Amino acid sequence: MTLSTFPKLSALPASLPLDSAIRIELVEGIPIFRASDAVQSRIEVLLNKQQETALSEEEERELDCYEEVDDYLSFVNRTVRNLIVAQN
Repeated sequence: MTLSTFPKLSALPASLPLDSAIRIELVEGIPIFRASDAVQSRIEVLLNKQQETALSEEEERELDCYEEVDDYLSFVNRTVRNLIVAQN
């Protein structure tokens, strides 16, 4: 992997708490980056509201940003896992 293939985030959600936004868990000795409980709760609120009624444009952008962050964390987790597995 080169730096040119590393994805870039276009924005972070305005509601993303800069402290305690991400937690790290060890899974079989591999660090896994996950959204904090507070962030997951906000996403659930938005998803539940989306099922009941239309989100505002701002809420749609916020949810889109959270989806982008989730995709980014998934990429980071896959990359870390693959690097560790390749070393072993």
